[in-house]
Formats: sequence, structure tokens, C-alpha cells
Amino acid sequence: MTAKTESTTPATAVGVQIYRVYIKATPQAIWDAITKPEWTARYGYTGYADYDLRPGGTYQVRATEGFRAGALAQGNDLPEVIIDGQVLEADPPHKLVTTFRMLMDAATAADGFTRITHEISEPRNGVCSLTLTHELDGAPHLAAILGGSYEDQGAGGGWAWVLSDLKTLLETGTAFAG
Repeated sequence: MTAKTESTTPATAVGVQIYRVYIKATPQAIWDAITKPEWTARYGYTGYADYDLRPGGTYQVRATEGFRAGALAQGNDLPEVIIDGQVLEADPPHKLVTTFRMLMDAATAADGFTRITHEISEPRNGVCSLTLTHELDGAPHLAAILGGSYEDQGAGGGWAWVLSDLKTLLETGTAFAG
């Protein structure tokens, strides 16, 4: 997995995070794992992602009970919807572009909407690549969290961790998340 972060200064948090992971799975299996709540609740931060997969459709993530309990144990009472956004482009099972706003605390919610692109390649020898590009201009708190800067404080490893867990789940049937 590779990660690239470009930033001018921490104060402006102008940047893009790019992650690529290679997964022994079909494009459809990867697409389903990204877009179907019965899959998204099984890896990463374990939220139920609901997409209206058409341009202008909504995108929302609700925490699972396990995620909610873990956050509460750390003193963070989560709202019902922890992430929201809008579908900008959906080309199943190859490309998904959405806006993204994390609502789990006041600082990340104030960062506003950012943009995520998921691109799934056609398989070569049964292996696909999944590239996630997160445009984080003006979102310093979100960029730090999703870049894994607060992993040692219990905030998880960001996108690298989520994508690693997604790969593990699809290839082995078992996630390593919570």
C-alpha cells in the first residue's frame, strides 16, 4: 500500500491523500464491500454506509453498536449519522466519486465537505487495484485523522488501516477490525 500526502502548511492543510491496495477479488466484490452496509459494517471503523448510487444521491454512514460503544468509552457520544456526503459519480463496479464530511466531532464537522474518488481496476491474474484519492483542501483535522496521525491516541490508522482491513476481509473472509 502506498500513501502520498502533499501539503503546503498544516495551517491550510491543502493536500491530497492517495492510497492504492491490491486485492485478490473481483471488481464487483470490491465495489460491494465499499457500497453495501452489510459489508462496510464488517471492516475498518465498522459503519453502515448507505449510498443512493446516482449523481446527486445521498451518502451516509451510521456507527455500528460496537463502534458507538468504543467511542463512548473514550468520552465521545456520536451523532446518529457520523459521515455524510453526496454521490457525484457512480460507474459500478469501477469508479465512485463522493463528497465526504465527518460529523463525529465539532472540529472535523467544521472542516466541511471533501472529495473522495474510489477507482477499481480490472483484474490481472485475479488481482485488482483499488485506488482511493481523498482531496482534503482546507480540512486539517480530517486530513490528520485519515492520515493516521492520531493512531497512538486511539483514533485508528486512517485510510491505510481501513483499506488494509478491507483487503484482509475480502481475501480471507475475516476482518482484523474491532
